[in-house]
Amino acid sequence: MLGITLICVGKLNAPYYSAGCAEYQKRIGGYAALRVIELPEEPVSEKNASPSVIQKALEKEGREILAKVPKGSLLIPLCVEGRQRPSEGLAELLASAALAGKSHFTFVIGSSHGLSAQVKAAADEKLSLSKMTFPHQLARLMLLEQIYRALSINAGSRYHK
Repeated sequence: MLGITLICVGKLNAPYYSAGCAEYQKRIGGYAALRVIELPEEPVSEKNASPSVIQKALEKEGREILAKVPKGSLLIPLCVEGRQRPSEGLAELLASAALAGKSHFTFVIGSSHGLSAQVKAAADEKLSLSKMTFPHQLARLMLLEQIYRALSINAGSRYHK
């Protein structure tokens, strides 16, 4: 069975995001073993945050993220410089990687300050949901839905129209 790990910096705190994510996590379970890992966001004082303070916070978060990536997993962080793909493109990425012997995928959603250069450098594929900016909780819900959609496409399900 396919394995998917979703590493998120920060927690869901709105019940409507939690409910939506729980629904897609349940649906994904029919196609893959899904594990969601929530890591704490490194505290940064927004008022006086210098670029070096933000950089240090991102580096610490990056070390924690990379320590949680399963060995041999295809690493796909979400970042602004990532490639935008249609749903069918994400399905194709997962299918072609699986045919090449990858059975585990790790998606990463960073903190409100983004992701460290180390995480981006370790990426096998960088993904962007849109040119627009979304709250991280909404990005999690959208990513889970798109993972479910991609798995549905690859299974020939009628979910994708």
